Amino acid sequence: MRRDSLRLRLGLAAAGLIAIALALAGIGLTVILDRVLDARTADGLDRLAKLIAGQVTVEPGGTLGLPQAPPDPRFATPYGGLYWQIEGGGHSLRSRSLWDRGLGSVADTAQEPAIGDLDGPDGGRLIAVTRRVTVPARGDPVALAVTVAEDRRDLAQSRATFLRLLVPSLVALFAALTLAMALFVRRALAPFRALRADLAAVHSGTRARLPETFPEEVRPLVSDLNRLLDAQERDLERARTQAADMAHGLKTPLAVLDALARRTHTSHPTLSQDIAEQARAMARQVERTLARARAATGGLRRRACPVAPVAERITGALKRLPDGEALRWESALPEALAFPGDEGDLTEILGNLLDNARKWAHRRIRVSGRADGEGGRLVVEDDGPGMSEAAIAGIARGRRWDESRPGTGFGIAIARDLAEAAGAGIHLDRSDLGGLRVTLVWPERRDPSGP
Repeated sequence: MRRDSLRLRLGLAAAGLIAIALALAGIGLTVILDRVLDARTADGLDRLAKLIAGQVTVEPGGTLGLPQAPPDPRFATPYGGLYWQIEGGGHSLRSRSLWDRGLGSVADTAQEPAIGDLDGPDGGRLIAVTRRVTVPARGDPVALAVTVAEDRRDLAQSRATFLRLLVPSLVALFAALTLAMALFVRRALAPFRALRADLAAVHSGTRARLPETFPEEVRPLVSDLNRLLDAQERDLERARTQAADMAHGLKTPLAVLDALARRTHTSHPTLSQDIAEQARAMARQVERTLARARAATGGLRRRACPVAPVAERITGALKRLPDGEALRWESALPEALAFPGDEGDLTEILGNLLDNARKWAHRRIRVSGRADGEGGRLVVEDDGPGMSEAAIAGIARGRRWDESRPGTGFGIAIARDLAEAAGAGIHLDRSDLGGLRVTLVWPERRDPSGP
């Protein structure tokens, strides 16, 4: 994909937005996890605080006692990560896990129990719950603060485990969503691919207009293109009509000049010859200019024309000429061979080439062709005198290399102009029959907007 590809731009934009969305989702899930872990941990610590508060006793003299400590072994392990402490009446009682350190209590809040962070005995941070209760004694009731805390490093391990699962999951989700978005973008751009194929069909001549079956968002563009094609068709017909009018308008004055030249040949031979020569030169230039004008009006609506029927028709006409009856005409043209131009252009190209071969052939003229996935090839050969490589390289358009045959010398030049206008090329070399071989080659017609 090229850098200016719309699909690439949409794909990259979608991938970027998906990455941002998943990153924000990952951050949000981590924050939610932290809050859920804190809430669940605080709830568990509060239940332990209630359990301890329900079992604490006040001995005579204010000494605090706890007949049965919580069963979690971390309470009995020094710096085990789980701690409890009871304070009240000037006395305190704490778990073995605190060892020789005090825990303190969370500052009193309006909400019971009080939840907060405290410094741990080994320098870590603890999440702590302090529940304040009043325990009856033999004298006055004693107010106690029961604090239970857990090391946040245990929560950090749970968070790390969650992230180890979350990150690969988000990466896999990113890949799946990016692939889904790529398929969605491809599906969304499908009408443009169909439009491109239809334009290629118009360009190759297999379709005259674009269909109106596109989605609503693309339909205005299709309508504009169809209007452009209609306008181009009208201009094409107008140009062809003007070319025909010009041909008819000039042929009559030129014919008059040629007749006057013949009429005055006896009395003014030099003047008559000059007039006739200039008239013929003007006729040649008109003929070539009109052919080039017709070739320049091909545009998008140029049709693909089957070669075999046109070649058969021209060959049949040339056979009826006096010098064409004595020749052996050989034809090997596949039915699938199609020229990327209209029938009129092909008729003029092939007519000039076959007529040139007829003038120079001794006995044989061979027409062959080939159609494949790479385009087409049409070959016209004769067994005449042919041309040397130097003569082929030096021949100019319209310059006659041998005056022994009649003609204007513009046949191959006109054929070359029409072929080039249709995207084809003409090559001249020596045939294995001994004469000239003219090869007309054209590539497969492709969509010009893409590879």
